[in-house]
Amino acid sequence: MAPPSALWATFDGGFEQVGCVYTAQGFEYDWSGVILGPDIVARDGRLVTVREANADPDLKRRAVTDAQCERHIRNIYKVLLTRGMIGTVIYAVDPQTQAVLAELLARNEQGRSHHGV
Repeated sequence: MAPPSALWATFDGGFEQVGCVYTAQGFEYDWSGVILGPDIVARDGRLVTVREANADPDLKRRAVTDAQCERHIRNIYKVLLTRGMIGTVIYAVDPQTQAVLAELLARNEQGRSHHGV
């Protein structure tokens, strides 16, 4: 059984629970997993944000500029991707982003084998 949301990251019952940037912020884990949602995708060799695909109600307000929204989305993923002290497992919901990540991993593995690492 999962503990109350404020305690999920520090209690045994929180293992294998899904959190968000607000529940992960300030914590570090041996291993973490991050799902790259449809609000950040790989296109033309770079990661781009998709404002319309983000579910945060604060970003749906018109008073938030596109630049502010992009900064916010990128910061969310920066926080999530830096929680794992040993490693982080990444999954992307977007097939094109999955392909880019797989290519990056393959290049990394090739680089290691060529350098004897």
